[in-house]
Amino acid sequence: MTILLYQFISWFQTQRTKMKAVSSISSVSSLPTTSPYFISQVEKQWPQRFALSTKPIHLRHSNGCKVRATLNTNNKSIEIPHQWYNLVADLPIKPPPPLHPKTFEPIKPEDLSPLFPDELIRQEVTTDRFIDIPEEVRDVYKLWRPTPLIRAKRLEKLLDTPARIYYKYEGVSPAGSHKPNSAVPQAWYNLQQGVKNVATETGAGQWGSALAFACSIFGLGCEVWQVRASYDSKPYRRLMMQTWGAKVHPSPSMLTEAGQRILQNDPTSPGSLGIAISEAVEIAAKNPDTKYCLGSVLNHVLLHQSVIGEECIKQMEAIGETPDVIIGCTGGGSNFAGLSFPFIREKLNKKINPVIRAVEPTACPSLTKGRYTYDYGDTAGLTPLMKMHTLGHDFVPDPIHAGGLRYHGMAPLISHVYELGLMEAISIPQTECFQGAIQFARSEGLIPAPEPTHAIAATIREALHCKETGEAKVILTAMCGHGHFDLPAYEKYLQGNMVDLSFSEEKLKASLANISQVT
Repeated sequence: MTILLYQFISWFQTQRTKMKAVSSISSVSSLPTTSPYFISQVEKQWPQRFALSTKPIHLRHSNGCKVRATLNTNNKSIEIPHQWYNLVADLPIKPPPPLHPKTFEPIKPEDLSPLFPDELIRQEVTTDRFIDIPEEVRDVYKLWRPTPLIRAKRLEKLLDTPARIYYKYEGVSPAGSHKPNSAVPQAWYNLQQGVKNVATETGAGQWGSALAFACSIFGLGCEVWQVRASYDSKPYRRLMMQTWGAKVHPSPSMLTEAGQRILQNDPTSPGSLGIAISEAVEIAAKNPDTKYCLGSVLNHVLLHQSVIGEECIKQMEAIGETPDVIIGCTGGGSNFAGLSFPFIREKLNKKINPVIRAVEPTACPSLTKGRYTYDYGDTAGLTPLMKMHTLGHDFVPDPIHAGGLRYHGMAPLISHVYELGLMEAISIPQTECFQGAIQFARSEGLIPAPEPTHAIAATIREALHCKETGEAKVILTAMCGHGHFDLPAYEKYLQGNMVDLSFSEEKLKASLANISQVT
């Protein structure tokens, strides 16, 4: 036994010397895999793991095995896109323009200059099909992009469905969600124009933490108004923002006129994204060294998020799959648009014909219950009027756990696409969403943020329908972030204390009655 132990120790020391150049086998994706020394030594020890010598395209199956594949066309791995895609260029009918909040005339680019840097204004109004991504932005994207496309094999087995389920996982970013896809370019364009500080709103804290991260990269000051309900229930999101150097205030606050008015009427207001937007816009408008950043809704934000869908198209092509159903959650719409818009382009070009389904909370159902009309993007009426599906700008949703979906309106471009019949929408209560999240976590291992649980619940519905019909559909869903900082919501569900929240018809009717009658 002693001789065998000595032989093992001697062999191990020899192997450690040979592998001295390898810093960490667990971080194999960061190693110089093109090095002959690396390949010869590592493949000898792990021949099954390195059976293929081609570069990975960030596609993996959830059975634990990384799948290495290449594009058949050029034998290159999936790259971070070099351009953002603008769906407006391909729509048969262009969306209605935003209106000035005082004159009700179509807004001009110069009207937006107090809030946004020039390049973001240009992106907001452009009809160009593609916009080049600055190399400085792509360099930061490389910290987490391309993001993985994962087949949910274990979930398929759990549901006993013939459907093939894939999810595009954006939770690998530093902030844990898709939000840095827009936060990084917004911060960079503000830096290029000499801006010193930015102000923003956040619901669950995903956008606020993403912008705080981006500002820390580029050396900008960052001030965040977080919806009160989430500020209290998600302290670790607040701590993330503060760790990256941001100042964080609960909204409504006494620091702005908009917040003071809300608190005078309701001292216990849980806040809303509309209120938080009003406070951030007010601060940006009053300070010449400060601009405003928005995490969803506007065209330039949806544009930046298109990197999700552009990558996903290439990833699915590489494995020979075409989605039959594409599902994403919607609040303001950034994640849903990011995944679906490039696929809608392919649908308009008659290359594919998937069903595209938005999923929203029953407590804040702007697409399924709202009115398609011009309304303010914020509660105080400081923003331009946008034609969108809205519950009314002073509608305050009940404090559901999916704080990022508590917005009174939908992105105007998504609303327009919905009106054109290019997509459909449903709403799901939060208890069903968390039931789906538990199934997903216990089969796939990842704990979803409360927002994408809506997409997961809808995906499970579709997969079970396939079980009934025997259809082997390909379902693609957006998994926009992890729920590591949302565990109190899971605790409430697991203890049986979560309830479904809705809204009163009287409350909705009163809110809709306050919308300006603009034709």
